[in-house]
Amino acid sequence: MKLKENNFAFIDGQNLNLGIQNLGWKLDLFRFRKYLSEKYSVTTAYYFIGYVPGNQPLYSELQKAGYVLVFKPTIPDNNGRVKGNIDADLVLQSMIDFQNYDKAIIVSSDGDFYSLVKHLYQHNKLKFVMSPYTKTCSTLLKKEAKERVVFMDNLRKKLGYK
Repeated sequence: MKLKENNFAFIDGQNLNLGIQNLGWKLDLFRFRKYLSEKYSVTTAYYFIGYVPGNQPLYSELQKAGYVLVFKPTIPDNNGRVKGNIDADLVLQSMIDFQNYDKAIIVSSDGDFYSLVKHLYQHNKLKFVMSPYTKTCSTLLKKEAKERVVFMDNLRKKLGYK
């Protein structure tokens, strides 16, 4: 009997949410967590998100669904939009846990994760990059992840709200 892998997912929450919204549908985060677990043996799914006090119901739902939330303080930009830049936190957490997982799944289209993806790939620790949409996925990520890029645009029936 083959033992299941112990894989971790590192999810850029805002990038995932905006990427799926741009495709015109809403991701069911409960179904997504179950999908990661069943299809890719993800035992720990970190969800990196900017902290906004009024979003407590969302955070509670994410925790119920089985995500480990990692918060970043948010600050409004010049246009009043709230931004919680989680990139460094995601990279740091993936390195802190490096010995604890077999493979990492990076859920983002952000080219800022280029160096992380390159490092994981070189050390045979990258399961794949999961990007919401092929057109918004950074060319740098696609280049470094090589054949290990999965796009979510065809998962609407499986993972969208019914």
